[in-house]
Amino acid sequence: MAVKADNSGWRSWRRRLAEAVAGPMIFTGAVAAEVPSLFRRRGLRRREIFYYLDLCGVRSLPIVIMISLLMGLVVGYQAAVQMRKVGTEIFIVDLVGFSVLKEFGPLMVAVIATGRAGSAFAAEIGSMRADEQISALETLGIVPESYLVLPKLIAMLIAMPVLAVFADAAGIAGGMAVGVFELGLPFSACWGRLLEVLDCTTLLLGILKCVPFAVLITFAGCYCGFSTSGDALGVGRGATRAVVMSVFLVVVADAVITILYSFIGY
Repeated sequence: MAVKADNSGWRSWRRRLAEAVAGPMIFTGAVAAEVPSLFRRRGLRRREIFYYLDLCGVRSLPIVIMISLLMGLVVGYQAAVQMRKVGTEIFIVDLVGFSVLKEFGPLMVAVIATGRAGSAFAAEIGSMRADEQISALETLGIVPESYLVLPKLIAMLIAMPVLAVFADAAGIAGGMAVGVFELGLPFSACWGRLLEVLDCTTLLLGILKCVPFAVLITFAGCYCGFSTSGDALGVGRGATRAVVMSVFLVVVADAVITILYSFIGY
């Protein structure tokens, strides 16, 4: 009997693992199959895209600027403590500039988008699942993956790179403020050093990270919404799972992209 129970538990564990792997793959394939519908007549639903652009972009802008500015200040102060010991205060521009453009700017935008957009996507679709609105869409012949996911994905792909530009500017401003007001460096020296060590390639490589981040956050939020159970508790668990999954995927993607950038010298 014990052996039979162990075998049953092993089969249950394998079934859950297979569902955890196959579910996201099937969902990704269903969304990818609907991408050509964007190029059909009236396939691009501008009203919904503008709504999610406002939700994911405009409403997130103040918190993105504030957090990035504070992040630049923190990095600048931490660097100032060490650089003051060896008389290399001017290199605070290098440290803050590269860390913000390559890592902190895109990553902060992704974390904020996860909290605002990813959880909202999961809660919205989960509520529709609980109210059987998704079943109603299917009855009307509307593909839910196309109707619900693609406008969110397009809005995120547009909003996140733009937010990353503002995050980079705010982070660098915070670091330069530390150099000017704390270390006593002339603003002209900081600005000249910034233009000397940073180039457009560094900025573009950082912004490029936002593309896979946007895809992962959107897919994780929407998938957790579609896979929720039909009650209020299920909607709450789906939103929580969307945030956890999105943060994990973003950090993994950031690590992989950073390693790939190191092969080309960035």
